[in-house]
Amino acid sequence: MTMTQTAHLKVEGMSCEGCAKRLREALEHVSGVSSVTVVLAGGQVTVVYDPDVATPAGLAETVEETGFDLVS
Repeated sequence: MTMTQTAHLKVEGMSCEGCAKRLREALEHVSGVSSVTVVLAGGQVTVVYDPDVATPAGLAETVEETGFDLVS
């Protein structure tokens, strides 16, 4: 059984459901990601991933490459 980890990210810059969908789809394409939940209100993003394949840094890079800002 593969162990997964969950990343809770706070993202700024999403202004509509289209933004949320674009970010969700980008994160779903990251190798090792098994699920993504995006809550537009408050910019909450939850990513379940395999830490042997994906990394928090890689997830952060994907958020920024998609045009949003990660709040630390």
